[in-house]
Parts: sequence; structure tokens; C-alpha cells
Amino acid sequence: MDTHFLRKLEAQLAQLPVPLALRLPGGQQLGPPAAKVRLSFHDWTPLATLAAGQVGRLAEEIVENRVVLEGRMRDVMAIAQGLLPGAPVNSDTHWWTQVMRRAKSLASHTPHKDAQQVQFHYDVSDDFYALWLDGRRVYSCAYFRDPAMSLAQAQEAKLDHICRKLMLKPGEKFLDVGAGWGGLLLWAAEHYGVTATGITLSKNQHAHVQRLIREKGLEGRVRMELRDYRELDESAAFDKIASVGMFEHVGQANMQAYFGKIFRLLKPGGLVMNHGITAANIVPGELGAGMGEFIGKYIFPGGELLHVSHVLREMAIAGLEMVDVENLRPHYARTLWAWSDNLEERLDQAAQVLSSTSSPDNAGRILRAYRLYLAGCAMCFEQGWISLHQILATRPDGQLQTGSLNGAQSTYPFNREYMCANGTGTGH
Repeated sequence: MDTHFLRKLEAQLAQLPVPLALRLPGGQQLGPPAAKVRLSFHDWTPLATLAAGQVGRLAEEIVENRVVLEGRMRDVMAIAQGLLPGAPVNSDTHWWTQVMRRAKSLASHTPHKDAQQVQFHYDVSDDFYALWLDGRRVYSCAYFRDPAMSLAQAQEAKLDHICRKLMLKPGEKFLDVGAGWGGLLLWAAEHYGVTATGITLSKNQHAHVQRLIREKGLEGRVRMELRDYRELDESAAFDKIASVGMFEHVGQANMQAYFGKIFRLLKPGGLVMNHGITAANIVPGELGAGMGEFIGKYIFPGGELLHVSHVLREMAIAGLEMVDVENLRPHYARTLWAWSDNLEERLDQAAQVLSSTSSPDNAGRILRAYRLYLAGCAMCFEQGWISLHQILATRPDGQLQTGSLNGAQSTYPFNREYMCANGTGTGH
């Protein structure tokens, strides 16, 4: 290997915020012997990837075990941030790039492909997710209303935050689009007395929620369906709708169809909450430095992020009126760090669980991918490279007398006082 390259690499290592040591293919060591993080290389090619700050591609080398990683994930992400040449926010505005991106989005989000992509991620292993999620298996951004809250408390606060924003009331028909392991669906039914319907494309999640419905005696009040949102019957409209951590899977090309479907499923005057990850860049794209490709390959195939302004535009085109937007970006950073820390504490158990449903090689690959994914996303939310928005909207009913203020045309009170009341559920 060129000695000039190695000298430059050593100088680069010296500038990192956390000590990093490298073991080169020939056995040579670079960096401090007592470094907190160590990377061992089997061949020379990934070294150039590291030097170029292509952290996503380096992560792929780690997942495939061509580079061996030792160290705490929090230290690893501090190093990753130091290696990056700049903010990894894609800024390619060329018209042809955007045309090709839209064509790819359209091809990637048929009902069949969406089902495959969702199952690729969510059906890895329920027991694996249970190791690092809270007891309700809420797999979305928590709401740390009080900074002293535990992850479980913050997830319950998030569930209640959504129910309050939607002003759920006993007897209302509530739809949860992409209901996951049923956290919000069951919380809304048990604490707010709604008749709840949830949908998912994950077979594991569907079976899990069906079991919980029976255990809790909620048959007749809660229904979970293995169904694509495009297949929902529009003849039975809902009073309130929530979509949490789902529209990231919809695809840019299908946004109008998605929000149009929600509009038709929502009763006039009703409320919808769209809670999802959004991009920092106004132009549709993915994170640079190989980070977007890494997530697409190992974690969320077909996932696409849009800037919140783009989301609001698509909602408006569908006929939905935005009435409240809240940015929870740092809440998701803390949520992801909590998940990452939980997983790091249970690595041996995670390896055993994954090995029970997959080959040892594939189990190791999945575990390495999730370690990097959870910590990497925590870093991205902290840095502001991606965000999380809750968008509350109405379907105006055209009746000026509806609501507490003339012209509201919905149940929304056009103030935030109702969101701040003390207590939980129907009694408050």
C-alpha cells in the first residue's frame, strides 16, 4: 500500500473525536493501541472507502464481515460523523435525476412489492424486536414529554399524544393505517373507547395483534386486517384516522393516491394524523455517502423520504386541510439511542434469537446491519439530516356551522388547549 496514502490516513485518524485504530490486511496497526473503536480489514479496498468518508459503503463492508468492527455504537457514530466530508444530504436537482427517481418509485410500490418489502423488514423475528423495543413493541418515535421518562413511559405518552390530537371519543370509528404490533390500536380502544380497525402487511404483526385482541377480550371492538391500504373499502368511512411510521413505505410516486385514499376513507369533518419520517432536503432524494443505499439494501427496501413541505402539498392536493404540525426530531434521536442501547446490552441473546430462524451467517449479517442502522439513524436525527413530523389534518365538511367556531367545518377546535389537558383517556 502507498505510504503516502497511509500517512494521510493516519493524519485523518488523528482528527477524529474518538480514537480509532485500524488493523491493515498485512497486520500493520494504525492509530492508538488503546483506541475505543477498532476496525480490522481483510483487504485494501475498504480503506479507500473509509478515507473518502463513504460511511454507508463502509457499513456494508462491516455487515458482510469484510471489515470487523469492535467498539460501542455511540463511539462508532462519533467517528462516522468525523469521517464524513460534509452533511450527507442529497442535493441533485437535475430534472433527469428526478424523472428517473419517480419512475423507480412507481415501479417499487406495487401492492405485491410493498408486501414483500414490509415483510423483509418487519417479519425478521418478533422475538428479536422484543429484545430492544418497549413492552408494547411500539416501533416509532416516542414522545418524551418529561425528559426523565423511560422509553416505555415515553411511548405511552406518544400514544396518548396522538389520541388527544385526534380528539378520540367513545363509539367513534378509528382506523390505524400500518398498525404495527398494535400499540396505538389497542391504546385507543382501551383508553378512549373507540371501535378500532388496523391494517398491516406484516404476517407476524397481524398474528401478534390478533392474539392480543383475544387475550384482552376486545373482539367486536378491535379488528386487525392483513391488508394493503389501497384495498380498504371506502363505503364505511371513519371518524378518525392515524398513520404512524407507514407513509415512508408509500413512495413519492404514490403520495397523491395515498392521501386521496385517506381523504375518501375519512368522514367529512373528521381528523387524520400522519406521523412519519421526513427529509431535510426539499428535493426528493436519499442520504449521501452511501447511507441511503445501505438502508435500502439491508433495512427498508423501497423506503422513500419527502420534505415536510412536499407532504403538505400532497395532502392539500387530496383535499385535506392541515391544522397542526409538530416536529419531533430530537425525540426520535433519543428513541433510537434507547433502542440501540437496549440491543447492545443483549447482543448474545439477539444472535441466538436470529440464529433460530436463519442460518448463522445470515443471523450475523442481520445483527450487524441493525446495530449500525439504529445508531446511524440516531446520529442522523441528532444532526438534523432527517426529521419526524406529526401532521394533523381535517376533511372539511363544507358546513360553516360545524365546530366550535363558525367556518371550522370540522371537529377541530382551532386551538391547542385540548391537547394540554391533564390525565389520560375518556375521563379527562
